[in-house]
Amino acid sequence: MRKLFKFLKPYMFFTIIAPVFMLVEVAMDLMQPMLMSRIIDVGVKNSDKAYIIWMSILMCVCAVVGIIGGVGNMYFSTKAGYGFAKDLRSAVYKKIQAFSFANVDNFKTGSLITRTTNDVTQIQNAFTSCIRMLVRSPFLCIGGIVSVLMISPKLSLVVLAAVPFLVILIVFLLKKGRVLFSTMQEKLDRVNTVMQESLSGIRVIKAFARSDHENKKFKKANGDLTDSSMKAMRMMSYAFPLVGLIMNVTMILMYLFGGKMVFSGSLTPGEIMAFSNYITQILMSLTMSSFTLMFLSRAGVSFRRVNEVLETKSDIADGENKSLTITRGEVEFRNVSFSYPGQAGEPVLRDISLTVKPGETVAILGATGSGKSTLINLIPRLYDATSGSVLIDGTDVREYTLDNLRGGIGYALQENVLFTGTIEENLRWGDENASKEKISKIADNAQAAPFVEKLDKQYDTALGQRGVNLSGGQKQRLCIARALMKNPKILILDDSTSAVDLATEAKIQSALRSVFSDMTVFIVAQRISSVMDADKILVMENGRIIDMGTHAELTKRSSVYKEIVSSQLGEEAAKG
Repeated sequence: MRKLFKFLKPYMFFTIIAPVFMLVEVAMDLMQPMLMSRIIDVGVKNSDKAYIIWMSILMCVCAVVGIIGGVGNMYFSTKAGYGFAKDLRSAVYKKIQAFSFANVDNFKTGSLITRTTNDVTQIQNAFTSCIRMLVRSPFLCIGGIVSVLMISPKLSLVVLAAVPFLVILIVFLLKKGRVLFSTMQEKLDRVNTVMQESLSGIRVIKAFARSDHENKKFKKANGDLTDSSMKAMRMMSYAFPLVGLIMNVTMILMYLFGGKMVFSGSLTPGEIMAFSNYITQILMSLTMSSFTLMFLSRAGVSFRRVNEVLETKSDIADGENKSLTITRGEVEFRNVSFSYPGQAGEPVLRDISLTVKPGETVAILGATGSGKSTLINLIPRLYDATSGSVLIDGTDVREYTLDNLRGGIGYALQENVLFTGTIEENLRWGDENASKEKISKIADNAQAAPFVEKLDKQYDTALGQRGVNLSGGQKQRLCIARALMKNPKILILDDSTSAVDLATEAKIQSALRSVFSDMTVFIVAQRISSVMDADKILVMENGRIIDMGTHAELTKRSSVYKEIVSSQLGEEAAKG
């Protein structure tokens, strides 16, 4: 709860003033039955028309003041609730942005979406409900009990006899509800995960004609959510008749004993009517308290889930030396080994030692699963080495702040991720303040300009989600351009030209050698043509560097490298 208080602080005025307005509404509600009692017992009994009119006017004033109190409470509680939820949602999103890949994998994307949206909304609804009902219900109940005791302590025993039954019902609902709501949120996680995977892979699903399979998978997840929701709603639906039964039995007993007291002269007709209204207020307030507490029970589950995100420490701790920046681009791997979190068996990388001088181009070759991408992911700290250390300019990467470290590294990922917006907006991810001339020049170096400038709106062309209106090669060239926009000291190209034709790839490499000659470049590739001109070529196998050298050196001594060259370029090329 202390964490929640932090998000409430900016809205404390609204949080305090809203219950004050609710107390005004409660006070007016408690006055109404007593005023009506006076109309019957004094005005009607004595045929005093002026008194009846005066009391009626007073009741109207109370009603208007009560409405003002209710509206004021609604306004301020809503303002506090929405503001609080906005800040909480932003904090959760910001925390997720700071997560490492391992943290995201641990929670799963669908669950993080649910926690950021639905769970925060549940907390918001419960908070708003608390400001209203957890103020209204207790005070209305206490005020009602005091009022019935003032009217007839003897008849009040009927009300007090009903309270234990309602309390037992409330406790049962809370215990049962916590389990059911927890299950319901987990099922909602699953629905969001299936939905997110389906939308992300919609083209693959259609290409493999797997729509029926995905429909069945979603139908099962949706059915599980419906079943768990129905169990929770069924429990709530049982509550309404039970509460109604308790209320009706209480009212019957009240009229039975109250009627006898009226005939005996110990109660007036006006008092029995007021007593009836107060009993209704007491029982309704207890009922509303029970349902508010059920909402709180569900919100408690949601808060636990949101708090799990907020309390999770990123596996990648930010460095503290804000003055450290990448100045030269020298990279050293010193006895580096790496295993993915929770992975059993052999490490993905084992005893990697390597030094790359500023301005060198290093290519990495190897079979799928040999550890190529994992190795370069350690440079910008997408993961941290399990043992050993990665150094840039002689300093352990863990000492840099993440912003300074990643700000000096350009990265074109294996997956070509572009965002909804224009081409220019996507390129400006690398440099928000870049001039039009710089954008055009960098796009030309990445061989993106030739196709962009043929488009009707050129750099103002809107991209669909993930750049769906571009070809694979076009997306790769834009991703390379985006990485170059940062003017990085280190550039990482992770299989970033696999969809680009050989002629275009040669032009990109030529630009890297001439225009960006002082940049340290890491190239992960499958094609020999992509790496032949590199200063160093690393050949990886089972998480180790089994050989290293230039193309000419490796064709002479590395059987693995020669086999790759032979398979792609023929045996003559493999002989050098």
